[in-house]
Amino acid sequence: MTGHDRFGEVGGDAPEVGPPLVAREVRNAVSGQADSVVQAASIGAVTINPPADGLRPVPQQLPAAPSGFVGRAGELAELSVVADRAAAGIVVVSALGGSGGIGKTWLALQWAHTHRDRFPDGQLFVDLQGFSPAGRPMPPAVAVRGFLDALGVDTARVPADLHAQVALYRSLVAGRRMLIILDNAAATDQVLPLLPGDTGCTLLVTSRRRLPGLVTAHGANPIHLDVLAPPEARALLIGALGAARAAADPAAVDTLLDLCAGFPLALAIVAARSRTSPEHSLRALASELRDTAADLDAFDTGDSGASLPAVLSWSLHALQPRQRQAFGLLGAAPGPDTGLAAAASLLGTPLAQARRTLTDLQDASLLDRDSDGRWRMHDLVRAYATRTAHDLPEHTRQAALQRVLDHYTHTAHAADRLLYPHRDPPGLDPPVPGAHAHPLPDAAAASAWFDGEHACLLAAQRTADAHHRHHGAWHLAWALDTHHTRRGHRHDRLAVWQAAARAAPDLTARIITHRYLGDAHAELGHHEAGLNHLNQALTLARHHPDPTHLPHTHYGLSWAWQQQGDNHRALHHAHRALEAFQALGKPVWEAAARNAVAWHTARLGDHTTARAHGQEALNLIRRHHDANTEAEIHDNLGYIDHQTGNSRQAVEHYQHALTLYRTLGNTYETANTLSRLGSSQLTLGQHRQARTAWQEAVKLYQEQGRDPEATRLRQQLHDL
Repeated sequence: MTGHDRFGEVGGDAPEVGPPLVAREVRNAVSGQADSVVQAASIGAVTINPPADGLRPVPQQLPAAPSGFVGRAGELAELSVVADRAAAGIVVVSALGGSGGIGKTWLALQWAHTHRDRFPDGQLFVDLQGFSPAGRPMPPAVAVRGFLDALGVDTARVPADLHAQVALYRSLVAGRRMLIILDNAAATDQVLPLLPGDTGCTLLVTSRRRLPGLVTAHGANPIHLDVLAPPEARALLIGALGAARAAADPAAVDTLLDLCAGFPLALAIVAARSRTSPEHSLRALASELRDTAADLDAFDTGDSGASLPAVLSWSLHALQPRQRQAFGLLGAAPGPDTGLAAAASLLGTPLAQARRTLTDLQDASLLDRDSDGRWRMHDLVRAYATRTAHDLPEHTRQAALQRVLDHYTHTAHAADRLLYPHRDPPGLDPPVPGAHAHPLPDAAAASAWFDGEHACLLAAQRTADAHHRHHGAWHLAWALDTHHTRRGHRHDRLAVWQAAARAAPDLTARIITHRYLGDAHAELGHHEAGLNHLNQALTLARHHPDPTHLPHTHYGLSWAWQQQGDNHRALHHAHRALEAFQALGKPVWEAAARNAVAWHTARLGDHTTARAHGQEALNLIRRHHDANTEAEIHDNLGYIDHQTGNSRQAVEHYQHALTLYRTLGNTYETANTLSRLGSSQLTLGQHRQARTAWQEAVKLYQEQGRDPEATRLRQQLHDL
């Protein structure tokens, strides 16, 4: 017998090997080392058995299954589907990716313990220490040697060369149904020597990196783990806290869940803190976490293996300096996510370089890219990034902040010009070096940009206000106004102008701010506040050398008085605006003011005069091309026709208005016009069309938070 017999290649009693070898003819020639030979029965039949210590090893290296595991049903099922391919003799590789503390190892072990029966030849497990306090990943040679030990190879028989060790390892697992888990891998190169050959083994690799080389060259099935879904997070926390304790204070449980935001390690830390301090109520724990969650102190246990900041720091250690700086700056960027153009200005790099840096952070599972192509961090990862930003030089952080604020401000100004070209923009300083406005080809692109960046624009203005960058705060309010008005963001509109009031840099800005604040308050039904701001604007405008401020303010006052139902005062201010715009030679604003005169005149019952003003306004605006004003005029003429019994003509005007409003993305006025259109259609007996118009209007009213209008139309639908 040779030394190879001890590793099961000849003889042994593992089930797949078969019965002991029986020699039918005995020869007295033996080559190699005999080890132990036992003679049995007669000289004519010698049975040769391997030694007791030569049994084929069946390694059982799995760590214990995670206690209280919940959720991940989709990922567990996907692992099972992929592992089924091993029955066809394929090496099955699954790469579990995700940030530190997201539960990759828990998932791998849960699946492995649930499906141990698939692997009768054993399970191998190694922590490759790709991201750990040690700071240095395990060399592949160390991992291979550990596997050879587990497979029963004598130290004396281990080849000195790594390639020979890998070849021996692959020979030993060949043809065996085994599970091999490579946990915490740093890179594809660390994994490659541990891949089995063309056998039916199943390999699970967990890593904070996405390991694209493993996917591309070796057909690995990538599974990226995100945070737990809310029901799963709740089940995990309640299971760890105990159902009785959780039920005693459900509000505190909700707070804890909000603060952990589905992050498994955070949930585990919170539960552990509760269990180790049972004398503290969940309410006290929730309050403490609420006060400290922003800087992650609540999740810093002092134990590196169970501390969220420590676990995340291991990912950071593997990055290059420029990537670490980008990570910190992105954590401090305004808004819940970041587009590529904004990130490029934030980092002060060209678009291509910014994309590469963002992709590097994504590969490290520190950044995610959503289906819209926007980059975002989990709240707790972002909190850690913000913490690391404080380690950057002050001038680096301030320069990055100014660049990204200039990006948002200049792009918003350009977008507003596309939406409302007849609006006179205030002067704006050039952007700082490294900041670039995002190019927008047309009004549709501008509207889409405002929609996609809206939360970031609001955050940018708050950031500018907090850092006393007054010009930026004011100019962002101005640039956002058209979008806010057309989309019905009434509360956001008021909030940004309130911030602008603290930042208005000069008399011109103060007049404009009071005017828009008055309009925003009036729209929300804050009548006294609205008139107060508009009257302040009127007083200041009388002493300003620019004569356009006065008619704009009268136009705003006509709207504010209309909101209070005082059409006489509204008409007075509309006339004042009309006269001034005529004198100044401002045809677009003249058409708008004349339409306001038509509206208030119609509301006072003089439909003939109102129609004349409306038709004159329509003729004027068609010569000077402003789609929003033209839509308003058609809507007004539709109202006049409906009031005078010309419902069919009213429907035509309303449909013209709707076409224009929808092209402009003016969903606020679209809802109003749909409401009036439905009334005219109902008058014509077009019940189905009226229902359709009102149903769409209700949906828009609800989206815009205009509850009284939605309630009124729902009642009309009920009565229809």
